[in-house]
Amino acid sequence: MRIKDVMTDRVTTVKPDTRIADIARVMRDEDIGSVPVAEDDRLVGIVTDRDIVVRGLADGSALDSKSARDVMSPHILYCIDDQKVEDVLRNMGEQQVRRLPVVDADKRLVGVVSIGDLSTKARATKTGEALKEISKPATTH
Repeated sequence: MRIKDVMTDRVTTVKPDTRIADIARVMRDEDIGSVPVAEDDRLVGIVTDRDIVVRGLADGSALDSKSARDVMSPHILYCIDDQKVEDVLRNMGEQQVRRLPVVDADKRLVGVVSIGDLSTKARATKTGEALKEISKPATTH
């Protein structure tokens, strides 16, 4: 089974200049914990709820002057739509992430895959193994 068979293809994105408050509203309204940052359908970053807190609020500077560009994760983890589910699950476990943007062969954003998507559509044992790895205490972040 391939990621394109289990991913969510309806993805809300924001632009790099989107204000943090607007990103937080998207997260609230869609009940999601991360939003891909895209320019011209190319993935350029991702903003997580943790990014907003750690890079946006924790330093005490004015949040209303910050945009996605200021807080987005500098290292973008993603998978390719044609990858095998087992390979992506293993990678999610190793990287300790619960969701990944999905790009096509041309690196265009085409979806998002979450551990939830995989748990309902992939082999339960493989998903459980990945979740076990994801849930381990992190050594670095």
